[in-house]
Amino acid sequence: MFGNNVRTVALLGLLSGVLIAIGGIAGGQTGLFFGLVFAIAMNFGSYWFSDKIVLAMHGAKEATDSEYPKLNATVSEVAQLAGIPKPKVYVMNTMSANAFATGRNPKHAAVAVTQGILKVLSPDELRGVIAHEMAHIKNRDILISTIAATIAGVISYMAIVARWGAIFGGFGRSDDNGSGIIELLVIAIIAPLLAVIIQMAISRSREFEADKTAAKTIHNPIALANALLKLEGAAAVAPMKRGSEATAHMFIVNPFAAGNLMKLLSTHPPTKDRVSRLKSMV
Repeated sequence: MFGNNVRTVALLGLLSGVLIAIGGIAGGQTGLFFGLVFAIAMNFGSYWFSDKIVLAMHGAKEATDSEYPKLNATVSEVAQLAGIPKPKVYVMNTMSANAFATGRNPKHAAVAVTQGILKVLSPDELRGVIAHEMAHIKNRDILISTIAATIAGVISYMAIVARWGAIFGGFGRSDDNGSGIIELLVIAIIAPLLAVIIQMAISRSREFEADKTAAKTIHNPIALANALLKLEGAAAVAPMKRGSEATAHMFIVNPFAAGNLMKLLSTHPPTKDRVSRLKSMV
């Protein structure tokens, strides 16, 4: 079986291949170039300001040492074990139990937890969750997800161009015995769906890698496994009400667990698979 990092590289390569194939089908038209410029601009902004955007979206407030001494001490300890600077610490005022990390690199990062997770988890389990979020920072998963989103964004842009071209009769070659219709279907429907599936697969591979890195950092995979089981149960009972599905991939478990997503389109691997892998590390 591929390691998680090798799998991520392979999936990014596959996603890039889909983009190149679309460029070939589209005949290298300028729309591909403009789509790339647009997607880079949008995702560069998201990458650079993602911490401020998502923290504000979820109403996170910075956790001071005086108000949350144990939380800050745990973050400091795990950061030292992980070999990265201590990120800023935030708390979200919701009883939904969850956590996420954000920031463009280890020097500009933040870890946010909910009030709910502080009540649900034991100190060791919380330590495992913090280590998982720290692993995302150390592994630069924000950068990886931004690259994947940029490529997928170009593919989605080309799908829109293809659909509008079909409406106004400007797409396809009429002398190719229907090949224009096939090309339209590939660009407008199949390619963007494939891009989303690959993008979600990348997200799941990064979750597995963060679990593995966290377990090695604190030398306690069972604590993280137990935390994941508790958090999945808590999310089913009290899903997050604030925020957006667009940020679901950032959390350690899907905070909107009430929705039933197909496995291929899920941002997170099944918790039972994550727990099984963690237990195998004991």
